Amino acid sequence: MGFWYFLILFAGIALIGAGAAKNDVSRSVKIVVMLFILGIVFIFISLVLFMPGSSEIISQLLDRN
Repeated sequence: MGFWYFLILFAGIALIGAGAAKNDVSRSVKIVVMLFILGIVFIFISLVLFMPGSSEIISQLLDRN
């Protein structure tokens, strides 16, 4: 599971880097904003999943009883 968390973390960092690399935002403002938002969300989710006890929280959220 840790591999997938790192993958999400690195994908978020890559998306933020890709958004920051686009300097001519006049033609792609929406793409740049979406890359930043998606990157921040990916980083936040991966850091939450790395916290101790996150598996219990997720199992309680997904419990359908």
